Amino acid sequence: MITKSYTYHLDQIESVALDLLPKLNSKMVVFNGEMGAGKTTLIKALVKAMGSEDAVNSPTFSIVNEYLIPNDKVYHFDFYRIESIEEAYNFGIEDYFSSNHWLFIEWAERVEELILDDICLIDISILNPTERTLKLTIETNNLTENMQYNS
Repeated sequence: MITKSYTYHLDQIESVALDLLPKLNSKMVVFNGEMGAGKTTLIKALVKAMGSEDAVNSPTFSIVNEYLIPNDKVYHFDFYRIESIEEAYNFGIEDYFSSNHWLFIEWAERVEELILDDICLIDISILNPTERTLKLTIETNNLTENMQYNS
């Protein structure tokens, strides 16, 4: 496991995304944080940093949004409204998860049994109305080094 922590103001989100992007070693990225912590805001900045010109918004009602990036796609999931794993299967989640495209997932605990072992986990905490703490954890069976540092 590798962890990296950031404390940032909301107006710094694009530079945080640019710094995070090369550290993401898995295409499955799980975003945790309370409602209003900035999960979708960070995803918007990451998708932009990946070269997309698509409008990024929360897929709370559609469950999944698709964004085009050069030579790939990002599927952005918001499972907040999912009440059972069967609902996820009903819209074809296994097709998305086996697609080898980027998967940005909010409220992953609703489909926890489908989340892979090798993921990037991003936890966002609210410090105050304009400041957040972000912790990136890279969960992988292939890495044994554990390092933590702050930006």
